[in-house]
Amino acid sequence: MKLKLAFLIISMFSFSGCFSQQSKEKVENYELIWADEFDKAGNPDIQYWSYEKGFVRNDELQWYQAKNSIVNDGFLMIEARREKIKNPNFKAESENWKENRAFAEYTSASLNTKGKFSFKYGILEVKAKIDTATGMWPAIWTLGIEKGWPSNGEIDVMEYYLVDQKPAILANAAWKGQTDYVAWDSEKIPFSKFLEKDPNWADKFHIWKMQWTSEAITIYLDEELLNTIDVATATNPDGFNPFQQPHYLLLNLAIGSNGGNPETTAFPKYYKIDYVRVYQPK
Repeated sequence: MKLKLAFLIISMFSFSGCFSQQSKEKVENYELIWADEFDKAGNPDIQYWSYEKGFVRNDELQWYQAKNSIVNDGFLMIEARREKIKNPNFKAESENWKENRAFAEYTSASLNTKGKFSFKYGILEVKAKIDTATGMWPAIWTLGIEKGWPSNGEIDVMEYYLVDQKPAILANAAWKGQTDYVAWDSEKIPFSKFLEKDPNWADKFHIWKMQWTSEAITIYLDEELLNTIDVATATNPDGFNPFQQPHYLLLNLAIGSNGGNPETTAFPKYYKIDYVRVYQPK
């Protein structure tokens, strides 16, 4: 894949300010194979990103549309808006939630690299600032390129939403269950834990990292280990292991559903991404 000029001229050592010494040693044994530094103002680079459109999943409130994402001042800005959008798929008698809403009351954006970039094993790092207002559900995640969900496998490097009506940060993996439709390996860390360490946590950028090998998937937030997934145990009933195949990336800001009720939240809201980087062993 053709990489941006900014990526081509950046050496591994230019990233050293972002990592602890332990992390630097890990990264220095890897090479950067793909990155978006969001250094070109305007629309996100179509060489890298595609967009979801409309109502997509989880009974969420937002209508996804490309124009809610823009690159400005070196950041990808995903904007959540309170605005009314007519649903062109509306059917008054339908039992499908994507069809029985005449309008969407909110808009946002969901970007992915499906068909444009995928990787198997390595390190994914994303530096981002999330909005933690009620109703917001930002995420960094991956999906396998083969089979439908959940058989294709899902890695949630970051999700922020309400768990038992309390804010939490999640680090998860999902696959086809042996008895249930979907199996989860999920860690749900109360957001209060991070606020106790830093009351201004939500006003700052943070680094989410996923390190993936044939044996394990480890997920970190600012070098704090959140979850370790044993790849061998994450196997579908048919014997297919979705974490032994390439995955593509997704960045999105959902509204409502697990994010909570946004009625009293002031809009617009922003999910800001500084960079996305993928490394593999040298």
